[in-house]
Order: sequence, then structure tokens, then C-alpha cells
Amino acid sequence: MRAFGSFDYIVVGGGSAGCVLANRLSASGAHRVLLLEAGGEDRNPWIHIPLGYGKLFKNPKVNWLYESEPEPELESRRILQPRGKVLGGSSSINGLVYIRGQKEDFDQWRQLGNVGWSFEDVLPYFRRAEDQQRGADEFHGSGGPLAVSDQREPHELCDAFIKAAEETGIARNDDFNGARQEGAGYFQTTSRRGLRCSAAVGYLRPARKRPNLRVLTEAPSLKVLIEEGEAVGVAFSHRGEIWRADAAGEVILAAGAIASPPLLQLSGVGPGELLRRFGIPVVKDLPGVGESLQDHLQSRLVYRCTRRITLNDDVASLPRSLSIGLRYALWRKGPLAVSAGYAGGFFRTDPRLATPDVQAHFITFSTTRMGDKLHPFPGFTASICQLRPESHGFVRIKSADPAARPSIQLNYLSAETDRRTMVAGLKLLRRIMQAPALRPYIESEHEPGPACAGDEDLLAHIRARASTIYHPTCSCRMGEDALAVVDARLRVRGVGRLRIVDGSVMPSLVSGNTNAAIIMIGEKGADMILEDRARRPVAARAAAS
Repeated sequence: MRAFGSFDYIVVGGGSAGCVLANRLSASGAHRVLLLEAGGEDRNPWIHIPLGYGKLFKNPKVNWLYESEPEPELESRRILQPRGKVLGGSSSINGLVYIRGQKEDFDQWRQLGNVGWSFEDVLPYFRRAEDQQRGADEFHGSGGPLAVSDQREPHELCDAFIKAAEETGIARNDDFNGARQEGAGYFQTTSRRGLRCSAAVGYLRPARKRPNLRVLTEAPSLKVLIEEGEAVGVAFSHRGEIWRADAAGEVILAAGAIASPPLLQLSGVGPGELLRRFGIPVVKDLPGVGESLQDHLQSRLVYRCTRRITLNDDVASLPRSLSIGLRYALWRKGPLAVSAGYAGGFFRTDPRLATPDVQAHFITFSTTRMGDKLHPFPGFTASICQLRPESHGFVRIKSADPAARPSIQLNYLSAETDRRTMVAGLKLLRRIMQAPALRPYIESEHEPGPACAGDEDLLAHIRARASTIYHPTCSCRMGEDALAVVDARLRVRGVGRLRIVDGSVMPSLVSGNTNAAIIMIGEKGADMILEDRARRPVAARAAAS
């Protein structure tokens, strides 16, 4: 290995949390920080156009295009797992929806023994991250790196969906991240004036001017170098050569729920039996590395529209397509400025529940599957996902070769509660779609269609057609039990100077889109790293005396 130099902190992964860490750890100018990103620069113009996520869905230059193993409860289908392969990570290719989750999610994290992770504890970090278009208040911040904005303009189909929810007894909610999550309304987005605000744009771009921050792209990490029980550096490849970067302080993994576990396993930290199977020396037998993986499953309803007001119609017409492009170029408005969830809501499938257990996304286009061409007819889509699944899967290496793809198994619908909730969620969503406000816009239900009527029919439809909504988490989770990988300060158990700061540390999946919570984890993780560093000299002096 060629020597690349020594740094106080090495951050592995330039995604949502990694960009936050690079910014915050280098801010004082006192610490040398190296950020290693396996993907490239975020120069693809479709990254910065909100609706451009559709162009990135199957682009191997910016997307890892992971795939699950055959899912037993989904007719043995392999489920695509898109992840960002670019600076900004998945925040550069996601649907831009800004949702934090429920207060109760974080209070449960604290209840599980994770001191410092209650909603009261994490709210300041959500607020610190935000540059809220509406200004600061009890729940929101302004002036932070992450732009959070309202949709650029309404759409009559979205207005009809929100009105239909109200007609079924669900209140309108104009702030899903405020005092309550329940209700229907427009989603806010991580954008500013019609352009995506990824973690790379919001956090990394201003930090790259600092001389103490080095950002290296197209530099996949091969293993964490561990000596005498402590992380001392990282081996990585770059331009056809193998390099070694040394860490005087800490190595911080921020590669995400799919990539952080395999890197740990290749480094000798993980389930001992798995590592020995591939001839990897066991540095620390941690059975929870790669286990407890969770994700949100999504099932869709597709409708033929009675009017040519959908994105399907815009794309099918050359004059309308040209008008869309011109409108966006001049005013950053129109369909190109829309997020993956235009409107939506959070609902309870049982009134006895304390908080919503399903989330709906409403979009003004339709397609056979996400990433495919739009339907040739006027169409729109409403989907449902269960917020707190009980099913768990895993991420495991299949080889000692760092370039080999890991084995990913989500085990969707393996829990009875998940099957029951998904069916109940679809039935609730159908009731909304059949409400008076939407009837003038619906010619027919295209998918699954009126023949799919009973609970068993709906479950069969879910098994045949449901897919991910792109929220893998919990594969190196925080906690105190035998499968916990990190403690409440995100330190890897049994290995010194090594932390994980990304979505894999979530003790359980948050109730909604995950990007906002991962950025919060990056903010809080950076604070803990700097706090612990500040304490070390004091501790060293006390020990010497």
C-alpha cells in the first residue's frame, strides 16, 4: 500500500451523513479531515433538477443498483435497492421528500437505553440542519445548510387528493414535521428555488474551500486497518493503486446501511462464523453487524385520469415538453421542480392506534414500475407504505473480495403484522381515492383493478407488485443488547477509535422518509466526536497525575 498521509479523522462515504461530518469536523480548522467517496463528483445535471431522479434510477454511473436476494414473501422476486454512488450519496438521487419521523420514534430509541436520542435530544439537530423556507419556530430552524422548501406550486390533482382525505375524516396537515404528523397535505422538499439541495450541495460544497479538508472521489474503501484493537487507518483504491490513509484520531464509517456492514466484515469485525467462512481473520466477533436490516415496503394504486393534466400527457406532447423545459429554465417551476412525493399523508389504519402506522405518497404520473417509461395514457399514482415494519433482514458479504456485491435480504412481509398493515393501508387508500373530490378525475383503477377486491386479493397484489420505497436502515444498530453494533455514542463495540455515523445505526426504522433523520444523525455524531476529543486531554492529564 502506498502512503496517502495522516489525518485526524477519516470519513468513509460521502453520502448524507458523510457530507455533514466532513463539514462539521473540519469547521474549526484545527482538524485534518479526509473524506473518501467511492463514487464520483455530482456533475450530472439531472442530479440538481428535482424530477431528474427518474433519470438516475437506473444509471450505474451515480447509482449502485444493488439488488436483494429473492424475497420469499414477494414471490421470490429480487427487489432493486438504489443507492447513491456519487457525492451526496442517496441525497443526490432520492425523491427530495423532507420527513423526520414521529416524536415517538426517537423516544423509543431512548427507551431502548440509547441515552441522548430522545426527541427532545435530537430536535436541536434537526433545527440546526434546516434552512426552513417558512422561517424558524419551535420545530424548525433557519440558516442551516439543508434547504427545506414548500412545493413550488400546487396541482389540482394533489388538491383533490387532500380534499378527498378530508372527506374520509382525515384532517389537512400543512407541516408533517411540526406538532403532529397525522393528516394529508403537500410534502416539503430538500430544495432551494427549484434546485435540489443534497448533502453535497448544502454541507460539502462550502466546506471544500477549507485547506484542512481533503475530498477524494472514485476511491472505494477496501478495509478498516485495525491494530491492537484500535482503528488506525483505511485501505482504499484510487486510480488503479492501493493506498493507506492513517487516522490519528478516528475512523468514521458513513457508507450507509448497505455498504457499512460489508466494509466492517471485510475488516474482521462481524459475525465470526461468516468471516471464517471466507478466510477473514476475526478481529472482533460482533454478531449484529449486517443483521436487523429494515426497509419500508411500498404498494401502489394506479389510476387512469379523465383529463390530460398529468405528467404522462406532458411527456407525450412535444410542445408541452418544450414548454416544461422553458418554464423550468426561466422560473424553476413546473413538473421538473416536483419531488417524488408531491402530496401525501400519514394515516392510522386502526383508530385505536396512538399514531399513524402508514404513509401515502401521491404523484401526478404513472408507470408500470419506477424507473420505466410513463404510461401512454393520462395517469396518476397513490402508494402506501407501512411505517414501522416488524420484519428484519441482513446484509452479508459473499466473498472476501471487496468488489463483490453483498447478499441483501430484507425479508419483507415475514411478520404477520406487516402483512395485515399493508392490506389495511391499501384499503384505506382506496377509500380516499373513491371519495367525491377525486371521482371527477378517475376514469378507472388501472392497477390492481376492481377485480382485486378482498383481503386475500390485495395481499396477493402486494406480494406480486410491491417494492421498496428506498429506506434501508438498522444494519449496524445502536443499543445495549447482544445484536447491537454501536453504543449510544456511535462507537463500535470492542474496537477503539472506530464509529459508525449513518442510517445503519438506527435502532428501529423511523416513521417516514429517512434522509432527514440520517442528516440529523450526522449532525449529532459530529458533535459527539468533537466532544469526546475535547475530553481526551483532560482524561490523559488525570491519568498521568
